[in-house]
Amino acid sequence: MVTVLDTTRPSGKMRHPEKAHRPDQPTRLKKPDWIRVKAPTSKGFHETNKIVKSHNLVTVCGEAGCPNIGECWDQKHASFMIMGEICTRACAFCNVATGMPGALDKEEPVNVAKAVKKMGLKHVVITSVDRDDLADGGAQHFVEVIQAIREYSPGTTVEILTPDFLRKEGALEAVVAAKPDVFNHNLETVPSNYLKVRPGARYFHSIRLLQRVKELDPSIFTKSGIMVGLGEERNEVLQLMDDLRIADVDFLTIGQYLQPTKKHHEVMSFVTPDEFKSFETIAYTKGFLMVSASPLTRSSHHAGSDFEKLRANREAKLASIK
Repeated sequence: MVTVLDTTRPSGKMRHPEKAHRPDQPTRLKKPDWIRVKAPTSKGFHETNKIVKSHNLVTVCGEAGCPNIGECWDQKHASFMIMGEICTRACAFCNVATGMPGALDKEEPVNVAKAVKKMGLKHVVITSVDRDDLADGGAQHFVEVIQAIREYSPGTTVEILTPDFLRKEGALEAVVAAKPDVFNHNLETVPSNYLKVRPGARYFHSIRLLQRVKELDPSIFTKSGIMVGLGEERNEVLQLMDDLRIADVDFLTIGQYLQPTKKHHEVMSFVTPDEFKSFETIAYTKGFLMVSASPLTRSSHHAGSDFEKLRANREAKLASIK
């Protein structure tokens, strides 16, 4: 079974104070067999965990309660979450702690870079909490992490999964100028769900953010992902695909939403593997270079191997045009 983190932090404070007074959401649906995974126990998992802790790092794998943590950490794949473990937003689906974050750790860029080098990563994913408290939303910190990784591990490709930098003028431009190999920003869900699922964000701002990346640097791969099972309609998912293709997004991920605690948004449906396969087929017909759609798909799952496929697919497409 998938295990999720406690609702309290080590300090004893609640992870989700904004959800404390909400009524428990009903657990109506039993998890199907196709999304059950074993608890992590492998040697590789414990070695990765040791490296992460020894460098005082945070991973989204742990903070978000990802069901793939055992598989990824066993293979020494990890997605580092920078700028602390406390998010300024309170999305209804997310298990990352909410509150007022502390000051940025000036040593974090180098610590991340050292961990990447020690783990021998060919491809690394860097994500973050939302930092609406910072003037640039944390953009310069992303830049410094990218630069440090390039200094310590020049052969490592860098994928970033960023916040939306809403109302942070110049932030996106600074991050794109650092030339990550992949720029990922997740839409998370269809626009009709935003007010209840992702209230701090704006759907068309996120679409525009992804489109702007391509305008600034067409060589950077762009990527976005959503969860299904939040009450969306099938035609809304197909429209979202069209919106992303208009923004020239290269890579789409679709995974099953899993409810972290009873205080979070309930699971409205479990999408079958056949339905995920249908989404994948349709997405490819709409022109995405790469699609990952399955119950356990997450933004960073198989990110390294998927990047190689993404790059190969672009080369094949360009060759076919010549």
